[in-house]
Amino acid sequence: MSLAFQARQKLDLPVESNVERLSDYLLEQERVVGAMLDSKKLVLLGPGSFRYTVTSFKVFQLEVNPVVSIGVQNSEGKLKMQATDSELDGLGLVDDFELTLDATLEATKKGLEGEAVLGVTVSQPPLLRLIPKSVLESTGHSILNGILLGIKARVGQQLVQDFKKWCVEVPFLD
Repeated sequence: MSLAFQARQKLDLPVESNVERLSDYLLEQERVVGAMLDSKKLVLLGPGSFRYTVTSFKVFQLEVNPVVSIGVQNSEGKLKMQATDSELDGLGLVDDFELTLDATLEATKKGLEGEAVLGVTVSQPPLLRLIPKSVLESTGHSILNGILLGIKARVGQQLVQDFKKWCVEVPFLD
């Protein structure tokens, strides 16, 4: 039996200075993705391609360690991220696991706007067969929402700090 759960978060983040430089900053893919996610768990695979080890968490006594490959693209002042591959590291109890990520971060006249949708489809591990599907799915939804809220907090703090640092390091050319 498959389980499926999803979470969605929106971002509306005012930026007070150098707002006109945000679209140029979003072109710095490695820097931006590293500021949004934990850079210690992020590996650059090539241009626009990353591997990210999501923070491990426990679900009913099972430790879960998702690893996701992320493709990143820029277009028209937007940075788009999508999961291209995923696996559960250290958990051989599931037959299938699919993590989906569709996220956009856009430079606007006021700052940054974005939306992220994170989803998981996975077979129910034998150890969890006695737990009702609805309980597992609501727990999964809560976990995914927590992951997105953590990323949203990093964007609000770390990404904005990195943007300010980048503005100092990279001279503005009219």
